[in-house]
Amino acid sequence: MSVTSKQIAELAGVSRGTVDRALHNRGRVNPEVAQRILQLAEELGYQPNPIGRALVKKAQRFKIGVILQSIETPTMQIVSRGVAQAAEDLKNAGIELSVQQIHRLDTALLLEYIDQLLAEGVCALALSASNAPEVRERINELHEAGIPVVTLNSDAPGCARMCFIGMDNYRGGQTAAGLMHMLLPAGGKIFPLAGHLNNTAHNNRLTGFTDTLAAEKAENIEILPFQPCFDRDDFAYEITQHVLSAHPDLGGIYVATNGQLGVCEAVRDAGLTEQVRVIAFDLTPPNDDLLREGKISILLDQNAFEQGYRPPLLLHDYLLHQRAPEREMMYTDIRVCTRYNTGDPIHTRP
Repeated sequence: MSVTSKQIAELAGVSRGTVDRALHNRGRVNPEVAQRILQLAEELGYQPNPIGRALVKKAQRFKIGVILQSIETPTMQIVSRGVAQAAEDLKNAGIELSVQQIHRLDTALLLEYIDQLLAEGVCALALSASNAPEVRERINELHEAGIPVVTLNSDAPGCARMCFIGMDNYRGGQTAAGLMHMLLPAGGKIFPLAGHLNNTAHNNRLTGFTDTLAAEKAENIEILPFQPCFDRDDFAYEITQHVLSAHPDLGGIYVATNGQLGVCEAVRDAGLTEQVRVIAFDLTPPNDDLLREGKISILLDQNAFEQGYRPPLLLHDYLLHQRAPEREMMYTDIRVCTRYNTGDPIHTRP
């Protein structure tokens, strides 16, 4: 029986990640430690990539875990459909997906589900992350234990995840800024609505928007202080009501999160639908209706289906053939949608 990297790690008194870096000359390893690892590997007859070879030869069944947060939102429901399609396509290859879903962002439950999936024997994980320090630390621990992780839709930057699949949210914010400037050629007040403060995607969309308007020196545009609605339409409605009451001359609302319906209802109830331009994200069925009705001026879509579909396939390819993703940041397209080019709001596999 051939020796594994885990056994070498135990004999050398180091982590499995350190063994991986030493054997494949990746990253920094103390020279003395690296020499000890290489010597053990040679003496014990270690052969690289035993997992991949075993899976190929035996067609062994294995599990990939998927954790989706904010599943109550229409966007994440489309992501979930992508995951379901990936599960169906991988079934014949002997791959099982174990999926957990979380309402809103819940760091404690996310960490609990990670442990639960590991106890089920998953070999890899795909998850919609948050920027909480505990999440980044847990992903680093999984990497050290040899469990590859792909983040989707929302990233956890600065950790050892294998790659991120989703929109370039900063660029999405930049795109929205340029479009809003075009919609308000005479200038005016703009209110940005954010979502969760620890959601990297929402924060990057907000920063890209404000940075771009500042860089373009749009002196005739006033950006009001942003407020978070935590992806809730009722919160978005109440916040928008207060903003419109304080600023009846508001020209635009930038919705960097979910809560689009609440925003549009508040604008309608204030009788300002013709005055206030709304730019939002994601071509979901509810948003498609709002766009066709003229309540949303422009939607920026991110192909949420693809964000659910691709991660399990990438992880399968990595486990089976040791092929890492081509890039660390694998961005989906940003599609500008108006009432004239919405098409089918539900993305399907190409």
